[in-house]
Amino acid sequence: MEEKRTIKTVKNDVIHNVILENRKKVSVSGVDDVESFNEEEIILHTEQQGVLVLKGSELHINKLNVDSGDVSITGEINSMEYIVASLKSKGSGFFGKMFR
Repeated sequence: MEEKRTIKTVKNDVIHNVILENRKKVSVSGVDDVESFNEEEIILHTEQQGVLVLKGSELHINKLNVDSGDVSITGEINSMEYIVASLKSKGSGFFGKMFR
């Protein structure tokens, strides 16, 4: 049986959706920027909800549409977490990245 979860928020006429299917595929709308990605962690900046961090294994960005802000990710998704403060504010230099 397929499990499908949807989170939908509307703030200032901007829609942000997160659709998780069987912990194998996640679709996110309302994304401004992909800060970083590797097979274990993907960091997305959303328009209204802050920073979304996805963790897992064998994570791959399959679709990225910068015009519409849609991102599709596959892999084993172990966690999704929103962070209110921007990770970019901690610095983007060598030491800033070390102390994240």
